[in-house]
Amino acid sequence: MRLSGRKSSPYTRRWTQRQCFVLLILISANVAVFVAQLCVELYQPGFVRDYLGLSDRGVRDAYAWQFVTAMFLHDGPWHLLGNMLVLYFLGRDLESILGQRHFLYLYLAGAVGGELGHLFLMPSDSVLLAASGGVAAVLVAYATILPELELTTRIFLVVPLRLKAKHLAYGATALAIVLLCIDRTRTVSHSAYLGGCAAGWLYAHLLGFGRTSFLQRHLQQRRAAAARYERLSIDELMNEEIDPLLEKISIYGLVSLTRKERRSLCKARETILQKTQAH
Repeated sequence: MRLSGRKSSPYTRRWTQRQCFVLLILISANVAVFVAQLCVELYQPGFVRDYLGLSDRGVRDAYAWQFVTAMFLHDGPWHLLGNMLVLYFLGRDLESILGQRHFLYLYLAGAVGGELGHLFLMPSDSVLLAASGGVAAVLVAYATILPELELTTRIFLVVPLRLKAKHLAYGATALAIVLLCIDRTRTVSHSAYLGGCAAGWLYAHLLGFGRTSFLQRHLQQRRAAAARYERLSIDELMNEEIDPLLEKISIYGLVSLTRKERRSLCKARETILQKTQAH
């Protein structure tokens, strides 16, 4: 798989100059844990399912370590190979875009999101091997940041396939929903997809990527309101924010204030106190 675009020349430099330390650490950790998982299963069958995979029974029995161990467990070598290929080809560019710290947080957020999604959406007798949650978050975050970028690969190393990043994310989300409906028993790995996808989309939007969402608009409005309160003087706050609300209370009572008006009154009062103490 490669990123499609202009051909490189000897006189151009690659835009991904930084080494992907976090990506290599994550891949190494997944491979090392998978080898350990095979060894444990060989010498003590059922131990991984009962004590290391995430389950409702484990949560009720306070097996808190399952939230950490499950996020690196795979359901076989093909599951590991598929996850590591997606993580490598998309993660090397994403780490350069987001930086090492945010890339790590994104992966961990996806892993935790996948685990929570499993606990809320799957039956209590199912056990999750949650390594796909972090990978799903990387995939969706990549599609959110670079939705129109074409990814090129070859099916069976012969048939060329071009697919936009956003279409790949749509397909992964649809597959997650289908698998969640048809396979809901035993030891599973797919139930981490949906929560991981949601976590990746949310994290990318919190960093300011993608189309403006409801969450971003809400945060922007809150920041604009806070900046406005800081610009206004004490007299302006009294005249524009507090006096109209006090007049409304005197006529219709306190119950007439909406939740937004109550928050505005409290915020204006706190700002006035801060400005008074500063003077």
